[in-house]
Amino acid sequence: MVASERTRWFALALLCAVQFMVVLDIAIVNVALPSIQQDLHFSQENLQWIISAYALVFGGFLLLGGRLADILGRKRVFMTGLVIFSVGSLLCGLAWSETSLIAARALQGLGAAAITPSALSILTTTFKEGRERNIALGAWGAVGGFGAAAGVLMGGILTDLLSWQWIFYVNVPVGFVALVLAPILLTESKDAHGQSHDFPGAVLVTSGLVLLVLGITQGQTWHWGSARTIGAFVASGLLLAAFALWEQRQTDPLMPFSIFRLQTLTAANIAGFIMGTALFSMFLMLTLYMQEVLGYSPLQTGIAYLAVAGTAVIWANVAAAAVNRVGVKPAMILGMGLLTAGLLYFTQVSVGGSYWADLFPGFLILGIAIPFAFVPITIAALAGTKPREAGLASGLINTSQQIGGAVGIAILSTIAVTTTTNAVGTGPVTPTALTDGFVNAFWAGAAIAFAGLLVSIFVVRGRDLKPLEVPLAEPAFENV
Repeated sequence: MVASERTRWFALALLCAVQFMVVLDIAIVNVALPSIQQDLHFSQENLQWIISAYALVFGGFLLLGGRLADILGRKRVFMTGLVIFSVGSLLCGLAWSETSLIAARALQGLGAAAITPSALSILTTTFKEGRERNIALGAWGAVGGFGAAAGVLMGGILTDLLSWQWIFYVNVPVGFVALVLAPILLTESKDAHGQSHDFPGAVLVTSGLVLLVLGITQGQTWHWGSARTIGAFVASGLLLAAFALWEQRQTDPLMPFSIFRLQTLTAANIAGFIMGTALFSMFLMLTLYMQEVLGYSPLQTGIAYLAVAGTAVIWANVAAAAVNRVGVKPAMILGMGLLTAGLLYFTQVSVGGSYWADLFPGFLILGIAIPFAFVPITIAALAGTKPREAGLASGLINTSQQIGGAVGIAILSTIAVTTTTNAVGTGPVTPTALTDGFVNAFWAGAAIAFAGLLVSIFVVRGRDLKPLEVPLAEPAFENV
């Protein structure tokens, strides 16, 4: 364990800073997409893969990253992920074509898949059960929520004042500093019982998810009834079914399905998937609306998101305190309810819309919704788990959020593009047609968020959400 109380909190600061960087990179590219499209000559249908390539590899390999952290050592995997993520960030900034940027984003996602579950499991095994651990998990959840909001703000500032390449270059010095501090602040721990890495399982689940999103993304271009679209969905279903069968035959599987015996953990992962689906796709739609319809520059778009980021910062501490005072379930219900309300507000955006009438009130709602959704979902996702399951549980909740984000971007983008295409036919795209597409996407996002609210009300069990009643260490844990 970490040597002293002060060192533990410094370690938490390091872990949260790195997690902020990882979450930031999901949202930070949104504002820069038009600039990247122009410089690298991206086609419209491939543009979303700048986001989806990162989110898919991130989400697809999180379970493997969490399992490797448990088996090989959490600090070791954390530092390896930092190296991969930093190299991927550098290559993103140096990208010269569609293919090179998408490949570098996938490499970034691979590094993030090693960083996030190992960091969260280090946090879980460092802090004692009860209030201390809930405070640490609250800080972690708040950083995740704030990172999503701050990403679009920083993306606009860096793109306009420097260039889009700097949204990636900025990660390199952060990664270097974290690599220097990690051996000083973190100690090694692992699960001595684990033996298998289960690479076949990781390949099956990642391939299945990639094909699922590919089918959703390309369905409009290929036509929904075409052999390619149907083939992508069928192949995805077969691969995911093969993954489930493979896992049941393994003595040390990538994802033991027994973990789903915990109803609240299961509900938190469903809510996390829904939150990712609604939240990350919403930021993309809002960014495109501001730049393509209202004519905002990247800097103006970034500044517009100050209302979200600033409000999220103010309410992050309130959300963390509320979890300890009123419980996880009420806080989660409030967060998902406000997320639904925010998306509903954006369904009234118009071609001649103004920031103060069409966007600002919704941004304030989202600024409160984000911490009240992220913090309780993070805590609920670890409720009832044992220390040796820390990597698995943390990998699972992050997988749910990232794959939700990739699927949400694919679904909402498809709705927006289909609506716009049907409106203009073969003619030029108009602001009115674009706005109609975004409005329909917001309606779909609101419906998805409402489903998350229902899960929070009817599936999450309040009695499961006491302080995490597990020992800090047990014989299966080996501290190195």
